[in-house]
Amino acid sequence: MTETPLYDVWTYTDLDRAFFREHLEDWLPRELIDAHVHVVHPRHRLREKTSEMRRQYWVNELEDTIEAPTLARCLSTVFPGRKVACVALGAPSLDFDIDAGNAYVAAESRNRGWHGLAVLRPEWDARRIEAELARPGVIGVKPYYTLLGASAVTRDAHLEASIFEFLPPHALEVLDARGAWVTLHVPRADRLGHPRNIAEVREIRRRYPHVVLVIAHLGRCFTEPHAREALPVLADDPGLYFDNSAVLNPAVHRFALKTLGPRRILYGTDNPVFFMRGRRTWEGRKYVNHTSHDFHFNRGRHEPPEVEARYTLTMYEALGALRQACQELGVDRAGVEAIFRDNARALIEGVLARKGEGA
Repeated sequence: MTETPLYDVWTYTDLDRAFFREHLEDWLPRELIDAHVHVVHPRHRLREKTSEMRRQYWVNELEDTIEAPTLARCLSTVFPGRKVACVALGAPSLDFDIDAGNAYVAAESRNRGWHGLAVLRPEWDARRIEAELARPGVIGVKPYYTLLGASAVTRDAHLEASIFEFLPPHALEVLDARGAWVTLHVPRADRLGHPRNIAEVREIRRRYPHVVLVIAHLGRCFTEPHAREALPVLADDPGLYFDNSAVLNPAVHRFALKTLGPRRILYGTDNPVFFMRGRRTWEGRKYVNHTSHDFHFNRGRHEPPEVEARYTLTMYEALGALRQACQELGVDRAGVEAIFRDNARALIEGVLARKGEGA
């Protein structure tokens, strides 16, 4: 079997090539924008993850730094024959040098024809935020609740925070004045459907209508019950957008497409995490990741080795689920092109026009 190195322990194999030919080659557009991808240089790490952190949450156990050249190589491998641009962001974690990471993302985005989001420290004043947005190639910010304070044992010390704690009003005023992009990972264990999240998203849209607000991961609605609780409540706002990064459940993709339509959904991967080989299963409001690697979260292996040997990339599983949903709903070619390119392109062009930069 021919194996091409990807990232960390993962490779690209003949099995993946076959999956792409069978399920994606005739459906995936020739030009794509990945609206949610992380670019992180390992030299910007300030603190190594503790063993407690690696065991606390499955994402923590995966390597979390990927340099831009490596990401570009991976993209050319997993999207053969495609032109792929990115909305790139660094590591939203106090374990990294945020300043250096933002400078790196801005420089690499500018040099590669991508567009960057600056990781937002909530304590920054307006002048500092404006300086980040003024960098060539930067179109907005990435806030995150973990930036409220570091913990050596959990990433969720501030999970129940208000959105306005890590995306404060003074920052939103600057972002609104500039018409900048915000990719928002909503807090709280109940995900987007928590009443306070719904209320705060609506407040942002009402008070700061020029912010390009993109809710990450379909609001962290990785299961159908979460999607049904949250998405219909916000379906009446045509200026609110969602990326579908890290969503593998075809039922969630189908419900999001029915509820929001293809013109409000942006394709994203959340890579490098989803270069992982594996699948995901669901039961009610919970999901379980299955992979062929011996991570702590995968010690209780759920499937026999011969099944694991057929795992493709998790990002391909997500693409297959999205195609299934689009076909079941009869989403036309224009709708598919919108999800993968046109929606993000239009938002990017609008930000750049307001910023006085060319696309």
